[in-house]
Amino acid sequence: MICRRKTRDHRRSQSLQRAKTWIGLSGLVIAAIGFVLPQAASAQTRAAVLDQVEDIALPSPPGAHEPSLASHNGVLYMSWLEHEGDQTKVMMGRRSAQGWSEPRLVHQGSDLFVNWADFPGIALFDNGTIAVHWLREIGPSSFDYQIEIALSRDGGASWSKPLIPHEDRSFAQHGFVSMLPAGAENLAVIWLDGRAYGADRNEASTVPDAMQLRATTLTSDGSLDHDVAVDLQTCSCCQTSLAATGNGTLLAAYRDRTDGEIRDISVARLTDDGWQKPVPVHRDGWEFAGCPVNGPAIATDRDQAAVAWFTGAKDLATVKVAFSDNAGRSFGAPARVDLGNPVGRVDIELLEDGTALVLWVEWIEGEEALMLCRAERVSGCMAQEVLAKNSAGASVNFPTMVRLGRDIFIAWTQPDETGDHITMRRVRLVEVD
Repeated sequence: MICRRKTRDHRRSQSLQRAKTWIGLSGLVIAAIGFVLPQAASAQTRAAVLDQVEDIALPSPPGAHEPSLASHNGVLYMSWLEHEGDQTKVMMGRRSAQGWSEPRLVHQGSDLFVNWADFPGIALFDNGTIAVHWLREIGPSSFDYQIEIALSRDGGASWSKPLIPHEDRSFAQHGFVSMLPAGAENLAVIWLDGRAYGADRNEASTVPDAMQLRATTLTSDGSLDHDVAVDLQTCSCCQTSLAATGNGTLLAAYRDRTDGEIRDISVARLTDDGWQKPVPVHRDGWEFAGCPVNGPAIATDRDQAAVAWFTGAKDLATVKVAFSDNAGRSFGAPARVDLGNPVGRVDIELLEDGTALVLWVEWIEGEEALMLCRAERVSGCMAQEVLAKNSAGASVNFPTMVRLGRDIFIAWTQPDETGDHITMRRVRLVEVD
């Protein structure tokens, strides 16, 4: 699985040329030709979507990469990676009305697993406790690493000893973590787990090399519940995503895997009765004997939910969005949002008016473009907006966004001739009648 290749030089692992193809066992290359594309929006329509776009100064230095964002009580939080000699540093900062705090060191070491697609993340408990996760190498193989989480109750001034959310301690892959508050004192944690990887068969899978989606609950005092299986046969290295409905039901979105190598998107629900049987968001029917390294994103507003994802079904690269009005029990027909040559790497925010803001990466005239679309349920995009373009010799990797009121903060790894740095822009949306 090429997505798991360890590298300190993450730029080397994902060049622009390699990003033009899906990297998997089939070596399939999908060209965006021979089909009808979504129509580009007029200037008048575009003006009705975005009100302001502003660059945000950051506390992260040159060389920083792989940002992750979270928000809590009107404050923006960001984690990222830095390097000093053989040490990799996991850092975080917070931005309030007074500006950014001093960057805080969460953890550092020479044994961290550094990867362009699987990187540290930040989340906050409802009570304000900060949680940051990272990956640490544990075995002889470059694919052997575990998840570690540290907590801070004083705004990042001090951190707990690392906690390991998975009970499995074998030399195996554990990563692609999502974390989300689940009550004032609890944090839900999900991840892809390789404890059964390499076996011809495991406890539920009928195919070899089956990754699992597993979950646990972490309290703000550092206590962990037993980890449980959500799905025992999933895609191997696609990002996961978590969201919560108005009544506290948790929704986990991820790329699934069938015996016939169908790699479509599923959503599992955590209710008072535990994790429920996952349901497909849409049956794209993408048969792909490998991992596209391209996970979904899910967002909620009360009992509404929206999922964005990339698929290559029928040899056609597309980015889609689908909506649910019943807290993720089922989803309506998807709308396509891309312009015809998407890379994917999506994120999503669901807005109060029922529209969704979708973020993804697209190829436009030989350059990576960070795209935004405000999507409606039936008609799809009001407009596709180009937020930024990248013509460097490496990729923006996985952009991320978080919402604070009408403001959307978007951050990504921006390569240039001197190396990497993190770029952030604040987008203000026009209110839609």
